[in-house]
Amino acid sequence: MIAAAQPDRVAALGGFHTGRMVTDNEDSAHLLAPRVRGEVYWGHADQDQSMTAENIATLDQAMHDAGVRHTTELYEGAQHGYTMSDMGAYNEAAAERHFTALFALLGRAIPR
Repeated sequence: MIAAAQPDRVAALGGFHTGRMVTDNEDSAHLLAPRVRGEVYWGHADQDQSMTAENIATLDQAMHDAGVRHTTELYEGAQHGYTMSDMGAYNEAAAERHFTALFALLGRAIPR
């Protein structure tokens, strides 16, 4: 995760296709949380078997425990890949919601 590898350079991280963000590997996002300094937004698809409710809870707890400023939202009716209009998983409402959340995050995190 770039926000952990470059904490002094990454002011914001928007994660929208969050599959496999919690694994047993040493580079799992939940294990890297203590290195993150920027604000994080997670937009999880509720129909993504590669990011279960248990995985989401693990990631949220790790972010909370590390003191990372973060938001987690569940995109109901969305599958992994919901923002990509050329894919079968595309979900227009979820994609629009994702852009709104992303631009809000960037607006908060990047000085003008």
